[in-house]
Amino acid sequence: MDSPTKIIFNPCENKENKYINILVDGLKRHGFEVNRLDDFLSSWKHFQSIQLLHLNWFENLDDSSAASMWKSYFRKLVVLAAVKFGNKKLVWTMHNRISHEKKSGKLSQALTRKLVVQADAIVIHSTVSSAILATQYPGIQADIIHIPHPDFVDVYGPMIPNKVEDINSKLRLLFIGAIKPYKNIELLIGLAKKFSSEIHLTIAGNPSSDSYRNELQSMALGTYNIALDLKFIPDEELPAYLHQSHLLILPYSLESSLNSGTVILAFSYGRTVICPRIGTIDDLRAGDNILDYTYRSESEHAEVLQFQVEKALELWKNNPNSLIEKGLYMRELIQKQNNKKNVSDTLIQLYESLMN
Repeated sequence: MDSPTKIIFNPCENKENKYINILVDGLKRHGFEVNRLDDFLSSWKHFQSIQLLHLNWFENLDDSSAASMWKSYFRKLVVLAAVKFGNKKLVWTMHNRISHEKKSGKLSQALTRKLVVQADAIVIHSTVSSAILATQYPGIQADIIHIPHPDFVDVYGPMIPNKVEDINSKLRLLFIGAIKPYKNIELLIGLAKKFSSEIHLTIAGNPSSDSYRNELQSMALGTYNIALDLKFIPDEELPAYLHQSHLLILPYSLESSLNSGTVILAFSYGRTVICPRIGTIDDLRAGDNILDYTYRSESEHAEVLQFQVEKALELWKNNPNSLIEKGLYMRELIQKQNNKKNVSDTLIQLYESLMN
């Protein structure tokens, strides 16, 4: 009996993101033995047995302090040197335009350059990524493979059936996900204050720091149409949060954002989004089933975001179920275009082509 092919998929587990589970489960079902990056250099025998490494978010550094950042950077350089020394196949997934972390930006970019030069293949989740790579890294040698982000249909539990809408309620907007500065939460709070009688906004997720949590709480103080659930949202509660909203509002930064698992999550549970036209949205070509927009400055961002909220309000008032209908259309669309089994199968084909 053949021994399983040993690979490293990093990270191979993530309590906050089922994206990892979907891909790792698919690899294991196919017979790959998936190992942790932390064990890569644990022994010479183990090091020799690893044939391929697939790195996600590897360019992100621990920027909690200058010492941590440099330590994180040099540890990752050691990993890349070991990959080269051992002649291992290297796959990197490009998740963002640039790192979201401002403090470690330059070091992170230096690490990304090394990854791009050394990678045998780069997985991209949106078509525009290949043009970004070509511009940022002229003469790039790695194979660039487009594999869509897997859908999350039923991954967090079944979708809750929709009820007939009560028009006397407010338009319910939801922001859900990790609460970080590049996600423009302050913009949302300011916007909700302008529509105090017409919309209700829920912001749900864990802030990146206690000081950021306090800042957002003081901003929203005395605003009765904003609910702040600033905590980690357990997986089993996600379908209820999505069900209690008419649509999601995700004012991401176009400077760094490229793909969004939260956008895929919304569609997977039958909700459409107000969101900048990032790569994820561009690829779906869903027309007016998504309330997408673009902007060139922060002031313009506030204006176009307000315009899309006004548009959502008008749609909802004219037909209380119109936004839910758009969400259900998106759920069907991503089950075809982002089918999680097809995604896993394509990834396996990539690994096999590299190792043969």
